Amino acid sequence: MCQSCLSWYARCIAPYLVHAGCSSSAFTHMRKRMIPRAEGVVVEVGFGSGLNLPYYDAAKVGRLVGVDPDGTMLGLAAPKIRALALDVECLRASGESLPLADNFADTVVVTYAFCTIPDPEAALAEIRRILRPTGQLIFIEHGQAQGPRWRKWQERLNRPWARLAGGCQLNRDPLHLISGAGFRLVQAERGRFPLPFWQLGSHYAGVAVAPAG
Repeated sequence: MCQSCLSWYARCIAPYLVHAGCSSSAFTHMRKRMIPRAEGVVVEVGFGSGLNLPYYDAAKVGRLVGVDPDGTMLGLAAPKIRALALDVECLRASGESLPLADNFADTVVVTYAFCTIPDPEAALAEIRRILRPTGQLIFIEHGQAQGPRWRKWQERLNRPWARLAGGCQLNRDPLHLISGAGFRLVQAERGRFPLPFWQLGSHYAGVAVAPAG
């Protein structure tokens, strides 16, 4: 596919496909479990089309800042934001360069985004920077499958899948990325996706904190 066609697809088609896929029950049940734990000043990195919005607890969240580089995705989120009794601000920016002050957030939320961020290590360094010392990182991700057979298929599919799914990488290990960035995992779980989403590998979720110093 020519470069101009790829660019058009990334702007006009991929955001809607990603929104539709991530709206399925395979993702929703985990959002319902994890997102209500967010509290205080919350920054959501990889805000996308706002699929987490219905699950924030307005009694616990004082302010929500959503960060995403994709203007189309943020446009899809706008109607949901208007329907909420929650202070929400959206910033068009990358996870690797968050336009926020040090120690800004009580909670950072990342859901199904470390797979698409080009430099997840840089994004995690930025998350550590903006989190207060008592803050928490809540994450839900997909990534490296259990078993060599499934991982081999992920490697084979990774390049064409990334072109179709907004840059999504199938074979990253989110737990390794998070712990490698200096976070301490206080809760982590790993399960399987239902058969229609087998290529996504393992379903990860948890909470991490950044040790002082």
